[in-house]
Amino acid sequence: MNLRPVIEVIDLSKSYKIYNKPIDRLIETIHPFRRKKHHLFTALSDIKFQVYAGETVGILGKNGSGKSTLLKIIAGVLSPTDGQVNVRGKVAALLELGAGFNPEYSGRENIYLNGTIMGFTKHEIDKRIDEIIDFADIGEFIDQPVKTYSSGMFARLAFSVAINVDPDILIIDEALSVGDMQFQEKSFTKMKQFRSKGKTIFFVSHSISSVRNFCDRAIWIHQGELKMIGPSDEICLEYQDYMNDEKEKLHATENSVINQEAKIVIENVHINQNVYSIDDDIEISISLKFNEEIANFGVGVIIYNAMGSVVTLYSTVRDDIYFNESHSLFKLLIPKNDFVRGKYFVSVAISDELSMFPFDRKDFIGKFEVVTKKNRNGIPIADGMFRSKHLWEY
Repeated sequence: MNLRPVIEVIDLSKSYKIYNKPIDRLIETIHPFRRKKHHLFTALSDIKFQVYAGETVGILGKNGSGKSTLLKIIAGVLSPTDGQVNVRGKVAALLELGAGFNPEYSGRENIYLNGTIMGFTKHEIDKRIDEIIDFADIGEFIDQPVKTYSSGMFARLAFSVAINVDPDILIIDEALSVGDMQFQEKSFTKMKQFRSKGKTIFFVSHSISSVRNFCDRAIWIHQGELKMIGPSDEICLEYQDYMNDEKEKLHATENSVINQEAKIVIENVHINQNVYSIDDDIEISISLKFNEEIANFGVGVIIYNAMGSVVTLYSTVRDDIYFNESHSLFKLLIPKNDFVRGKYFVSVAISDELSMFPFDRKDFIGKFEVVTKKNRNGIPIADGMFRSKHLWEY
């Protein structure tokens, strides 16, 4: 990576005038005292960062956070309200679907139109047009008006133009999500080749894994402000935690026992660590108090994720473990755990031997976190709901 910045964003802000009714714009314009009929919406506020030659940078953020506005300003489609953007090099931008296309023109004519907008001469486009058409792979539709195209055909042609005119900087706004799987594979392969040539890629994606695995750095935009910028894996972890917290709907109930005079009472639940790595042993200890001598009972442990869904459960009843006397201390061992990265909550229940009714239950009495391991390329070794034990043969 070259330490020469090719994109400099300096104290960038963008605001829009919002009118309640279309007529208010006219009234404000012609009113003799310039009566204010609008309120300001700030899409971006005081954004500053640099992107260097050869970097691949991803932008993360919820819908409406200002990501697309930022890309449009960098691409020169929008002007900032305050601040400035300096871009060095030839830019190809793939923004919202169909941007820069004339719907009445054919695909071939739009290739020349887009190339001209990007600053290429007709001769330069002539040398590349066959490659662009082959990559787009839309057949005879290349000579049909683009207003007849499906969204997938639009994406094919737009991406083909952007990637095959050999720009210095490629700007992409989530455009590949509308293509079919075969086209997405071809497109990402082309982007990898583009990156290997030392070109700069700057793109928005809702796929955290794509940003984490493909980008050198990531930028997190939140409500129009730059919340974080740094190595992609670190920013993606922070952003994933934020998204999980947003979705988290667990409201832990009071951890009081059902009845202190119940025949069996849960006295204590202890988890031996607060944070585990994948493959660590997890130990959950449970202490019981017996108000009566009871042998026919069962112990259950339920594990929830941060969204309140049951991940797994463990039960002496389900495991066909039966007791012939009271036992006041239990330890559940989960060897070499297969939980993926995330926060987990523990509930414990003591029931009869058929799990028909509880003697006592404590919901969300404990919690722990699992952090991921990474492979040699810095990619987490597991994703999804869990990581099962497995072997590869080849």
